[in-house]
Amino acid sequence: MERSGARVDWLIVGLGNPGPEYARTRHNVGFMVASRLIERWELPKPKAKYRGLLSEGRVGSPGVDLVRVAVLQPQTYMNDAGRSVGPARGALGPPELEHVLVVHDEIDIRFGEIRVRLGGGLAGHNGLKSIRAVLRSTEFGRVRIGVDRPPTTDPDRVAAYVLGRFSEPKADVEELVERGADAVERVLRDGYG
Repeated sequence: MERSGARVDWLIVGLGNPGPEYARTRHNVGFMVASRLIERWELPKPKAKYRGLLSEGRVGSPGVDLVRVAVLQPQTYMNDAGRSVGPARGALGPPELEHVLVVHDEIDIRFGEIRVRLGGGLAGHNGLKSIRAVLRSTEFGRVRIGVDRPPTTDPDRVAAYVLGRFSEPKADVEELVERGADAVERVLRDGYG
């Protein structure tokens, strides 16, 4: 790892809510993956910047070119994540919208599944809506982490579910976070193919 201090090739955004009461909740799986990437890549401890926690550096592996990355965990609450993402992208880049990669929970995917895509619909996800508003496009990348859906459509019960802690075994949640980090690395290495 080498500190960048310059515009980045990739802006990776892990979505979640700040504060200990939200730690290890389904809605914070994006924060969990972002934290795992910071550890895995041995990036500096995140600092408060752009209404979020930000860590920057160069990452790569043998035979793979180094790329400049910034890992951002917005501290604006999920529904206002764009207020952090917009200024961070404005200051850091990357110039290509597809190099903004958002990691987030997805209730319409069963627990344990991870899907990667570029652009597309927002599936009612308020964090993604906020980011779309500041980027003026949906053509940013997503790593969608399946957290499953509760057996109801009642909005209050769905909100309580995503804001609740995982009921799955801790080892399964840790594996999900690892595989989410793997998915981000695959996108950086191979693209969205």
